[in-house]
Parts: sequence; C-alpha cells; structure tokens
Amino acid sequence: MTTTTAVLNATTLGCSITCKDIGASIRWYRDVLGFGVNQQWEVDGKLAGAIMSAGDIHLVLNQDDGKLGWDRIKGQGFYLQLNVATGADVDAAAARITAAGGTLIDEPADRPWGARMFQFKDPDGFKLGVSTPIQQ
Repeated sequence: MTTTTAVLNATTLGCSITCKDIGASIRWYRDVLGFGVNQQWEVDGKLAGAIMSAGDIHLVLNQDDGKLGWDRIKGQGFYLQLNVATGADVDAAAARITAAGGTLIDEPADRPWGARMFQFKDPDGFKLGVSTPIQQ
C-alpha cells in the first residue's frame, strides 16, 4: 500500500442536500434532528434553500427543481455520518425520528469500534447516521 501526504489542509466538509419540499425538510431537520436554521433564502419570491447547523456541522438544503425527475433515488452511493458529543443520547434521537414518521435503517446499538450509533433516511431518502463514542 502506498501512502501520500495531503497537500490540502481542509478543516470541515460541507454538504448540500436537494429536497423535494424545502419547507418540510427545514422543519424536519429543525424539529426532528434538532438543527438550527442559520439562514434561509428565496428565489423569485419562493423559499429556495437554507443553511442548517448543529454544533460544527452545517448542511445546506436546496429546493429541487425537478429537472432530473421527481422519482429519482437520492443519496445513492454515499452516506453522511453525524458524530455527536460523547454521552449524547442517540437512542432519544432515534425515538424522535421514528415518532415523526422517519425510517430507521437500523436501531441504536453499541458497535465494536467504540461508538453507539444508528442509521436512518431523511424525508428525501438520503442515508444518514448518528453516533457518539461509548463512555468507558
């Protein structure tokens, strides 16, 4: 195996999620996951996007324009992992998601690499996970 030294000094990784219903997605990320709304913007008088944050994590939500089809599968081939503070209650987060009608991919469980985590799908079908280090 060959190793190389990074030339790029990146400090964060951002992501942008395309949503079928931007208003519903903003409410879901805010009310179900607990993200704050940092900024919202309009295009031609219609809500078009928002920047959401939770701690150091920032997500950009954008209204889908439908040009690529409304029924296409989104988020295929990648997965977003939200790492939360040690001791955070991932079980409560999973319960909020299911209570709001969300779909868990798997239930919260302790993993062999020292994290408690679960995976779920957002309203548009993007796969995300929530994990926290297991306290020793």
